[in-house]
Amino acid sequence: MLKKIFSLSVVLVLTLAIFTGCTSATVSKDDSLERVKKAKEIVIGIDDTYPPMEFKDKATGKVSGFDIDMANAIAKKLGVKTKFVPNSFDGIFLALKSKKFDVVHSSISITDERKKAMIFSDPYIYGGNAIFVKSDNTTIKNEKDFNNQVVGCEVGTTAQDVLAKISGIKEVKKYNAMTDAFLDLQNGRIAAVVSDPMVGDYYNVTDPGKFKKLESSLTQEPIGVAFRKEDKSLRDAYNKAIKELKKDGTMSKLSKKWFGIDVY
Repeated sequence: MLKKIFSLSVVLVLTLAIFTGCTSATVSKDDSLERVKKAKEIVIGIDDTYPPMEFKDKATGKVSGFDIDMANAIAKKLGVKTKFVPNSFDGIFLALKSKKFDVVHSSISITDERKKAMIFSDPYIYGGNAIFVKSDNTTIKNEKDFNNQVVGCEVGTTAQDVLAKISGIKEVKKYNAMTDAFLDLQNGRIAAVVSDPMVGDYYNVTDPGKFKKLESSLTQEPIGVAFRKEDKSLRDAYNKAIKELKKDGTMSKLSKKWFGIDVY
């Protein structure tokens, strides 16, 4: 009888130990917002070659753009400063996962595939994949005219995925910087560029007459801020700030500043 009681006690202790171990291994505290506030700084990953959303200002050498102004406004509401860390777009999500920065606020299209690896803020603007050609181009009217043409896009973007599904393209030329893609388009090295509409629109505003946006668009996509899956408290605080910035008119002011219209 004593042996049985002893055996049952051992089993109970081992069971509790295993259960406790599993619980501590699977349940972790979300201190993402607390961590940022304690540091008094939010570290933001960006691709700084994507005007007018985020780019390096040639005159000042500092990063500028719609997303930069928006992130600064959100940080102010969180009571912290911003630190922007440039990163090539094709490696920006791996850098987020490895904790190189707290968030990626860099015109990120929200897709089902990306949702498997990270979480997102609510959409704050809608982009997609518009087609831009030289202003004097009369042969390309939509994607059906891509046959035997060289078409440019930024590496790692949804544009690359969309173009991969279109048959007949001679080459999908992938760029690390959209600025280089539009330079090649200007010089006739490629026939078209596929990018978010506001990117090409910015070139048409700042350097009019060189490019035109076709009426046909390949996709329309919601754009948000990306976070690590476990960082829900930081994501929720970001969402709250975005709603407040829409309500107080800040987002409308930024839209007029960078796009020339109020998209809100």
